[in-house]
Amino acid sequence: MTQSKVLQDLLRSLRLTEAANELPSFLKKAETSNMSYQSFLQEVMSYEQKRREDKVIERRMKWASFPFNKTLLDFTLKEQPSLSKRQFNQLIELNWIDQLYNLILLGPPGTGKTHLAVGLGIQAILEGYKVMFISMGDLIHVLKTEEITRKSQIRLKRLRDSNLVIIDDLMFMAMDQREANLFFHLINDLYNSASIVLTSNKGPSDWGELLGDPAITTAVLDRIVHRAEVVQLSGESYRMKNRTSIF
Repeated sequence: MTQSKVLQDLLRSLRLTEAANELPSFLKKAETSNMSYQSFLQEVMSYEQKRREDKVIERRMKWASFPFNKTLLDFTLKEQPSLSKRQFNQLIELNWIDQLYNLILLGPPGTGKTHLAVGLGIQAILEGYKVMFISMGDLIHVLKTEEITRKSQIRLKRLRDSNLVIIDDLMFMAMDQREANLFFHLINDLYNSASIVLTSNKGPSDWGELLGDPAITTAVLDRIVHRAEVVQLSGESYRMKNRTSIF
């Protein structure tokens, strides 16, 4: 067995798998560039650390279940007259997540609510936060099936363990009494542990139509709005403005 292979096996036994896989190229580079022992060791360890960080990000991006991969760089701020550059920069800084603030993104369909929510979620993952994205329709389904399916249990565990939970299209469907109650208990679980981003085409004053029960509506609003910023997006639908045609 060559010395290089022995070193690779030692690195793997120390759980430095990424460095072990890349070791031959590091050794070749060290020999051709007369690298010092200290520089060589630093490069190997830095590579291992970087690959571990990349894998954490990849895993968290997968768990987040974003419907698409659009970052904040793709968000066209100039098409949102209701959102100033200063406000946008405050959102990007993500201090509101540490403060357990919620965001309510309101506006007609196609004005960029989901894009902004996803962009903030991706930015949060890159800065070390755990994020979960779920549509309102999917959320009701997993809440109702938590006790009977392993998949729903896993999704809700990840959701409750997240630093940031994005619930998309809040007014998608009206809830019955049981669904509204399950939704309230989830919001209550997240109240002092995570920030919530909600997207909706109707404001909090209309959420009673969704939840039905006035007591549950009040309890949910109390927990969401207690620490919340409402961002009103306006303007023409981006999808209609940039639509394509077969003609």
